[in-house]
Amino acid sequence: MTELKINSLEDINSVAAEFIKLVGDKRIFAMHGAMGVGKTTFVKAICEEMGVQDTINSPTFAIVNEYHTAKEDIIYHFDFYRIDDVQEAFDFGYEDYFYSEAMCFIEWPEKIDSILPNDTIEVHFKEEADGSRSIRIL
Repeated sequence: MTELKINSLEDINSVAAEFIKLVGDKRIFAMHGAMGVGKTTFVKAICEEMGVQDTINSPTFAIVNEYHTAKEDIIYHFDFYRIDDVQEAFDFGYEDYFYSEAMCFIEWPEKIDSILPNDTIEVHFKEEADGSRSIRIL
């Protein structure tokens, strides 16, 4: 287990850069944490550090957003908050995303636990009493 800490928004990009180095060639990330803890903001920082030029926002209504890095890598950002049944992930063809070579950041992964790939990296966000965020990578 590795733990990172975001003390303020000013250092989120440097923490995102550290995260990228730590995870190496891992591709699937289950982002756990309460609403408003900073999961989407952290994914945005990761995308920025990887050279994404697109507008980066929450995929809450679209379920998935696709971003392209400066090196022409693809990043998929999922938000399963609004799905009611894992069948909805089957309906939009989750396999095409999860089993591609692209990075996949999955918010609300507990909604689709049964179909997450075995090599999924668990990332847990927590707001600390001082307002900072801790990120545990399992």
